[in-house]
Amino acid sequence: MRFFSTPRELRQRGVLGMNQRNVDFIMRYNPRKLYPLVDNKLETKRVALENGIAVPELYGVVEIEHQIQDIESILADHRSLVIKPAHGSGGNGILVINGRMGNYFRKANGSLLAIKAIQHHASNILSGMYSLGGVPDKAILEYRVDFDPMFEHISYQGVPDIRIIVFKGIPTAAMIRLPTRDSDGKANLHQGAVGLGVHLTTGETTWAVHRNNIVDQHPDTGYKTTGIEIPHWDSILRLATQCADKVGLGYLGVDIVIDRKLGPLMLELNARPGLNIQLATGHGLLSNLLKIEAHPDLPTELDARLDFAKGLHQSEDTSVV
Repeated sequence: MRFFSTPRELRQRGVLGMNQRNVDFIMRYNPRKLYPLVDNKLETKRVALENGIAVPELYGVVEIEHQIQDIESILADHRSLVIKPAHGSGGNGILVINGRMGNYFRKANGSLLAIKAIQHHASNILSGMYSLGGVPDKAILEYRVDFDPMFEHISYQGVPDIRIIVFKGIPTAAMIRLPTRDSDGKANLHQGAVGLGVHLTTGETTWAVHRNNIVDQHPDTGYKTTGIEIPHWDSILRLATQCADKVGLGYLGVDIVIDRKLGPLMLELNARPGLNIQLATGHGLLSNLLKIEAHPDLPTELDARLDFAKGLHQSEDTSVV
């Protein structure tokens, strides 16, 4: 099944378009001076650690070519890790190492790399190959998330993440991004990952989209994706809201992963979150954004804000299709 809606119908159903998102929400509520806190993953991690927000452990940072040699010793201490650019976007430049076989290191898809290939990848990161605007970058080496076993049957190789949109301190929409063979194990919808809507009140999965098709099972594993109860749901909403509070951006995408042992961890923040979450959830964003914006007395206490968010979602009726 595919989506069939005219632009007029989409507007009537409360679908937020890119231009309106940029002008009415990003430009209005996200001060430019705060962008480095989310565009630079090292800054994001610093803010999180200073405020007690759980994030994957940082193993090291490669800032100059000479330090690339240090990667081998870090890999000696940690058999699995993630190497990613500090200023990357869209999942570009992320290298996941999940084990070792003799003198070679195993990627998430099972292929093997020599240490020289890993060091070359880090060198490409430093050159700005994956950074926003192509500026020189830094390579982050951090803990590889061991995702919660509930995702084993609905994910292909990579780590699923949960994207939550927070507006004025109120969680507004949520989806899970499930890696596929099509997306090469990455949780990126543009590369072919599955977007799985989550009911904000209950934490239960609703429907899913893959390449703009509505689906009810993972395209690679065949397992049903609907009706799954996400563990730690209230903690996840609380974590997303705390992240928004600490960086000070009014319109924010918060990406969270659930580790098998550590529970929910904040992975990344995005000051310009994409709009595909509307397809994944089957609901337009605009209606609830306007309700939040127009509310004369939004709650300030955290639990009260989460209750407010759940109440909005219970009354939501703006279906995309």
